[in-house]
Amino acid sequence: MARIVVSEFLTLDGVYQGPGGPEEDPSGNFTKGGWATELDDGQDNDSSVVLDSFEHTDGLLLGRRTYDIFAAFWPNVPADDPYGTFMNRFQKYIVSTTLTEPLGWQKSTLISRDVPKAVSELRASPGKDIQVIGSGDLVQTLIANDLVDAYRLMVYPVVLGTGKKLFRDGAEARLKLTDSVSTKGGVLILTYVPG
Repeated sequence: MARIVVSEFLTLDGVYQGPGGPEEDPSGNFTKGGWATELDDGQDNDSSVVLDSFEHTDGLLLGRRTYDIFAAFWPNVPADDPYGTFMNRFQKYIVSTTLTEPLGWQKSTLISRDVPKAVSELRASPGKDIQVIGSGDLVQTLIANDLVDAYRLMVYPVVLGTGKKLFRDGAEARLKLTDSVSTKGGVLILTYVPG
């Protein structure tokens, strides 16, 4: 059976919004985008952990905003980019009520109705992990419906004091730590399963 794995870049205060750049998600007047790129981590075991997780992944489950960002970027990377090789090869499942069809990224399938049922069917199918990256609103739906099999959280030594949080007010979860790695730059890569 496939697992749904939520993979997120987080600050110490739980913010996942806009790690890659100021234009990524400025909603809610968020002006601190790019916080993950400001830490020069030397690309040590952070990269190897991410690439290793891709070896155990068959697909991506994405919300509309994350899909739009990824679909504009990943198909255009050089053919020898190790991340792009995986991202473009994966099956993509896009959750959106506004799209009528996926916007031109290969292997993309639209989920527009009954998200919990569709994700339950994905989990019941044979295969490797299906990773959820970014896609904060979708993650809230998955958490509320007990559809997350594991969390891979890359926690940066940064506190922003504002921004969208992964675990929002009212969310409840008991988690069991199954793996932890720290990078030279102080990023903790933590893997949890529901406990």
